[in-house]
Amino acid sequence: MGANDGNSAEQRNDNVSAAEKKAVVQREDDEVLHRDPGYFQYYAQLQHQQNMLQDYIRTSSYRSAIVGNKDTLFRDRLVMDVGSGSGILAFFAAQAEAKHVYAVEASGMAKKMQVILDAARPAEGLEARNGYLGGKITVINEKIEEPRLLTEIPKVDVIISEPIGVLLVHERMLESYVYARDKFLAEGGAMMPSSGVIHLAPLSDAALWNETITKARFWQQKGFYGVDLNPYFATAFDEYFRAPVVGCFSPTSLLGYSAEHLVDFHTVSMDDLKEFVIPIQWEIKYTGVMHGVAGWFDLTFQARKSAQHSDTVAYPTLMSTSPYSPPTHWQQVRLLFQQPLAVNAGQVVRGTISMKVNDERSYDILAELIALDKAESVQTNDLELARLVAEQKSRTRSGMWYLQEQVYNYSYTGETAEDAKPELSNLYMPVEGLLAESAPTIDEGLQPSVISSIQSLGDSSLVNYLVSKPVTASTHVSTGPQSRASGRNNNSNNNNSNNNNGTGPDASAATAMQVE
Repeated sequence: MGANDGNSAEQRNDNVSAAEKKAVVQREDDEVLHRDPGYFQYYAQLQHQQNMLQDYIRTSSYRSAIVGNKDTLFRDRLVMDVGSGSGILAFFAAQAEAKHVYAVEASGMAKKMQVILDAARPAEGLEARNGYLGGKITVINEKIEEPRLLTEIPKVDVIISEPIGVLLVHERMLESYVYARDKFLAEGGAMMPSSGVIHLAPLSDAALWNETITKARFWQQKGFYGVDLNPYFATAFDEYFRAPVVGCFSPTSLLGYSAEHLVDFHTVSMDDLKEFVIPIQWEIKYTGVMHGVAGWFDLTFQARKSAQHSDTVAYPTLMSTSPYSPPTHWQQVRLLFQQPLAVNAGQVVRGTISMKVNDERSYDILAELIALDKAESVQTNDLELARLVAEQKSRTRSGMWYLQEQVYNYSYTGETAEDAKPELSNLYMPVEGLLAESAPTIDEGLQPSVISSIQSLGDSSLVNYLVSKPVTASTHVSTGPQSRASGRNNNSNNNNSNNNNGTGPDASAATAMQVE
């Protein structure tokens, strides 16, 4: 695209001036609200907008991504904000000196947003509030899919949006984001955010599982005021365990590194969003009980080279909702099995987790997983894996969850001790790793002959050698990642780097991190 020409997008449509003259484009009917009244009425309330604005990780990440790319991407550009809500992203774009911003919002928040814009251009004699907004933003009270907008909004250089729900995709606003890209983004333009990653990891959480089964067992009472409730139990059991549990949890609940599913907002298609399969291959780090699946997501804001002004450098931003990062209003999600699965350190859990859209602005999630020994996994192709999943019921677990039926659990407060050990969560390290925690390092006063002996041994012999030689209590050998219990808790702002990019048991992923 003509990245240096702020007028290029405006010239693509003869109706730009008409759109700019009219600050708010009113709906001709109430079809949008009638089609999805609950959703839009919810987001028309300032209390719900406040909940999102007060999420400092979310808000500061977006501001960093937008204002931080003022010179690179936004200055003198036409911008669209899809699902504008309170208008905060549109306001950030104005701060970044965008030429003009089209704020598309289907709910009643559009009228409330206009109040701020009117205050930026007050009547004579009144003081302007947020004067930098004056004449910069056009509010359009419609769904972006409204056909007549194709003639009322020009092609834009940048599309910004916060279309994200629990596990990235809940509420299905990403489809509107992609629709806007296909219909309104100029060739070579930028999407901010540019991509998202869904993370799914093996979870051990006995307390949550026990709490859930206890709720279900209420319906096993035989004499509840003279009524036998047992006929309800099967249905209640299914309802409780198919409901995703939203809330933060300790990173010490994870049995292994996460599987990742990348969604590139510049290239993903509508069909890609409506149904996708995430292959699972988790190497289990601890012996314990797997109670289900943990999920979260990351967002990346990276301006495309084709969209940047000449001779400028992009300012990338990463936002994570990982359990290793400070909490956000999205929190994380846990999907519980109806029956837990015992796993051993070194095993590999393989299978698939499928996600398919439903009519409730959300997704149905289906998991089919099996625990294999590592050598067995290496020898098992996908066809053989499907046979094992069908036949080996004792080590296979499947589950179905409906993302819109989410419930909430706020029992975790981020207070896990920094030196907490995995056995406190009923997770057990391999003996080799446990012994290595107290083994000597080669730089803590060992004699050269001892150093030479250690260096000459292979990994498989190192522990045996150390066990056979007396060592002092103050010595330590580091042979691999630390216990996952050393990961930072949910409220930590410590963004130490690590060797697994924030997706595994030893991670301390940075949130709202600016990548220089």
